Amino acid sequence: MNIPTDYISILLIILIVIVLILTGFVIYLNKKLKKFLIGSSSTNLDDSIKNIHKSITELEKFRIDLEKYLTSVEKRIKKSVQAIQTIRFNPFKGNGSGGNQSFATTFLSEENDGVVISSLYSRENVSVYSKPIKNGSSEYELSDEEKESVEEAKKIIKN
Repeated sequence: MNIPTDYISILLIILIVIVLILTGFVIYLNKKLKKFLIGSSSTNLDDSIKNIHKSITELEKFRIDLEKYLTSVEKRIKKSVQAIQTIRFNPFKGNGSGGNQSFATTFLSEENDGVVISSLYSRENVSVYSKPIKNGSSEYELSDEEKESVEEAKKIIKN
């Protein structure tokens, strides 16, 4: 059986084209497989699953640590100063001395705990007072200006 060389040449070209197409397909599948097999050292599906499990475990641990941290931050923030309110006033309105040099300043936390600091200014002296605030009120008697300062600070916290 004698096959003409033209047929052999055509068959050879067809085979070469098929081999090139198959080589390209193998390279394409290899790239897809490397994307599927996560991790640089992964060579099979088991390694990929182990790498994914390790990553998920690390993420879960990070999430738990982050929740603990955020809980502690929340507790600290509730105790920190959240509202500051100052009221300036003249304690000597009737006799014309002074001016609005006196003040009452309230520092409150989110839990309405804090302090009111007030200063009474006159030409002869300056007096400074500090009164603790617990749950929005003080066990010491507050002046009208101090009460106003506390109430204004409470409004800031509510908003």
